[in-house]
Amino acid sequence: MTARMPPQVTLLLVGAGFAALGATYWHFYWKKEVCNANWINFNKTGLKHDLKKKLFGQHIAAKVILKAVTGFMESKNPKKPLVLSLHGWTGTGKNFVSQIIAENIYKKGMTSSFVHLFTATSHFPHESHINEYKTQLHKWIRGNVSICPRSMFIFDEMDKMHPELINSIKPYLDFYNNLDGVSYRQSIFIFLSNAGGESIVQVALHFWELGRDRREIQLKDIEMALSLSVFNNKNSGLWHTSLIDKNLVDYFVPFLPLEYRHVIHCGLAEMARKGHFPNKNVVVRMARDLNYFLKGYMRIFSMQGCKIISSRLDFYI
Repeated sequence: MTARMPPQVTLLLVGAGFAALGATYWHFYWKKEVCNANWINFNKTGLKHDLKKKLFGQHIAAKVILKAVTGFMESKNPKKPLVLSLHGWTGTGKNFVSQIIAENIYKKGMTSSFVHLFTATSHFPHESHINEYKTQLHKWIRGNVSICPRSMFIFDEMDKMHPELINSIKPYLDFYNNLDGVSYRQSIFIFLSNAGGESIVQVALHFWELGRDRREIQLKDIEMALSLSVFNNKNSGLWHTSLIDKNLVDYFVPFLPLEYRHVIHCGLAEMARKGHFPNKNVVVRMARDLNYFLKGYMRIFSMQGCKIISSRLDFYI
């Protein structure tokens, strides 16, 4: 004879099964990223703190980005998407700032499904496929903003991106209530480029030669020359694009070349991030071996900035 479980035991096991299934469902539900305030919540205090404490030597960028992002995120009805164009030598903090912005808007930061990073040489490598890229880019932007109006799109290596492809995203940056039923006015577009770096360096060098503190440099000292330099430079990617002549870029944000002292700050911060006690002697040995823009025998501006510090430090620790 086959033994049967008492009814109360059967009910208990079935109930436990449903409870386990329910727990799994709710765990999945709360882990799944959703386009709401639980996952997207602007932290102005956090953004201000990170720009002040983690970004070295970029007082102009820190000030502009804090005001631009805060004003946009706190607006209940922005008239257009926020468009920031970040310019400067490699290693000056452009990618890092994009990460800081994402971390203070999205709970998952750069890993959020609402943050989209494009790299010109990786995503759009062949000029002969430009029409295919335009179609893909249109679908990607429209599809993701349809899912979450508060989406962020980061385009790295804009100086290597074809102007025709850049012009193709113009409609999404303009002053439209919606395009084919989709509103893009809550989205953020960030362009990263080395273009214009030389004009920024010339301004910084001029202040240095006059013996003036670099913190005296203001946005007005650079922005106009920077936008003209980028617009008129055939190698900038933004050369003669409608994004500039239609004034769709809200801010051209200059990233100043980093000095030796800023490299030291970056090195100490990176040692702490790696779990080591910050040792200035170690960082100084590393910093001295990097390449610098020289004036006579003076080290003035770091050629690599802070970009390679993480890997270089491992050699000296």
